[in-house]
Amino acid sequence: MKKLTVKKGATCMACLECVRACSTAFYKEFDEEKSCIKIVQRNGAPKPMVCVQCGKCATVCEFGAITQNAKGVYMINKKLCTGCGKCKDVCPFGVLVKVEDSPVSSKCIACGICVKACPMEILEVVEN
Repeated sequence: MKKLTVKKGATCMACLECVRACSTAFYKEFDEEKSCIKIVQRNGAPKPMVCVQCGKCATVCEFGAITQNAKGVYMINKKLCTGCGKCKDVCPFGVLVKVEDSPVSSKCIACGICVKACPMEILEVVEN
């Protein structure tokens, strides 16, 4: 299975370059709310929250718009997505995105754009 992970023991400096890269890739602008990677504070330190490809979003999609590809990545079919936001509501990590000015949801597809943008090199795309 292919997924984005945070390297063990890595330290995030909350520069938001990963967030910038993701939101720019999906929405052509830097907006933290439009990024599929979030930086949260845990025990006083910044920590990237990433999609672990758990599939909970797919289980609530009544229209079959979210399916798992051959590499294990859950993808949103923009033609089938109605933008109801149920997938966003069920995401346990808060990294699935549904913004008002977009008719569809978006999620991490393990593309690696954020990995390349991180100056601390704490993110990686792995295949299990």
